[in-house]
Amino acid sequence: MTEKPLITFDQVWKTYGEGEASVHALAGVDLSIRRGEFVAIMGPSGSGKSTAMNIIGCLDTPTSGRYGFLGVDAGRLDRNRRAVLRNLYVGFVFQGYNLLPRTTAAENVELPLIYRGAPASERHKLAAEALEQVGLLGRQGHTPAELSGGQQQRVAIARAIVTKPTLLVADEPTGNLDTARSHEIMELLTRLNQDLGLTVVMVTHEADIAAYAQRTIGFLDGHIASDQLNRKAA
Repeated sequence: MTEKPLITFDQVWKTYGEGEASVHALAGVDLSIRRGEFVAIMGPSGSGKSTAMNIIGCLDTPTSGRYGFLGVDAGRLDRNRRAVLRNLYVGFVFQGYNLLPRTTAAENVELPLIYRGAPASERHKLAAEALEQVGLLGRQGHTPAELSGGQQQRVAIARAIVTKPTLLVADEPTGNLDTARSHEIMELLTRLNQDLGLTVVMVTHEADIAAYAQRTIGFLDGHIASDQLNRKAA
């Protein structure tokens, strides 16, 4: 039996405003992403890529159509139930790292576990494991100011994977990094995708960064304009 997709869009529309002032950020999008895929989403400003990412991450809901996540019609869940879905199954990585400045790397990584009510001993163990997975085992006690930009993004990735999510949503994860650090981060995300079977959905505007993904989806004017496998990843 063929495994059902992890993520499905079935005629998803997202409309902002009303009447003549309405704008269709997404206009009847159909999409499926399998468990374990690494997908890059690209497109110019206003193309719908960020709206699609927000729906995929259960941060927003469609105006109409169906968004399926793990077989659940996530688009019809209320805010609290979507929050539960996010906390259990989704990790997020952002362009700006979003680390607490006066908090150590280990304490930043532990935050999602604190929200879950995990005991201290479990938090310390899982945070150490996550930091080791991103190559920062010796940096647990460092604050963000004591880390380079690439290291800060590694802490952010460790925080995103510490709960062992099914899906990692990455929004311009290399946007604040130089070329060398950008490729290091992409090699890390590729390894996590392969070694952990982690599904990764990444928004980027850089073609060389998208090339690390197995598949690139291009958005334009609220529609999917292209959907292709990448040679580098193949």
